[in-house]
Amino acid sequence: MGIDTQLNPTSFMPPRTGNGGFMDPQRIAALFGIREGMRIADFGCGSGFFPIYMAKLAGKDGVVTAVDVLETALDTVRAKAKTEGLSNIAIVRANLEVFRTSGLGDNSQDLALLANVLYESKKKEEIIKEANRVLKTGGGLVVIDWKKSARGFGPPENARMDQDSTNDLVEKSGFKFVNEIDAGAFHFGMRFRKI
Repeated sequence: MGIDTQLNPTSFMPPRTGNGGFMDPQRIAALFGIREGMRIADFGCGSGFFPIYMAKLAGKDGVVTAVDVLETALDTVRAKAKTEGLSNIAIVRANLEVFRTSGLGDNSQDLALLANVLYESKKKEEIIKEANRVLKTGGGLVVIDWKKSARGFGPPENARMDQDSTNDLVEKSGFKFVNEIDAGAFHFGMRFRKI
């Protein structure tokens, strides 16, 4: 099916709209500012390309909560975590378009990730609102999504937001832009801080 089950970020993966196509999750996760012991929410974790690397960076005292609406995606994350010997990944099935369904406590997370999530939703504000709720003041939000005009790969152009529109949406939801992240040729990445 084209999914790299060996987690080899250098192998070619055919075009897909999940969290691993055309991205190097290991390299990108290293740019998130993760420290040992952090509590991290991966909203819309997909098949677990980022949770594995974030869990390694957060160490045994950290926790990565992988949240997705699809049980099949969560099953894949469970299998990858087991293969990697990681016990610091929690799994939550939730519809992030419904406020508070992540089950995470208010102000409980140091970092939240939205990778290839916003383009899929008509309720982007609700997802960002949930990220704001679970993040501690000063906590980080990382948004990675498909660039406009990604040479025909990925979702339809009309489903994508450009960086300026994404920045405006996130900032009006209680965040301050920190910096861009190099997310590869087909995606943009942005770091924000909860204010």
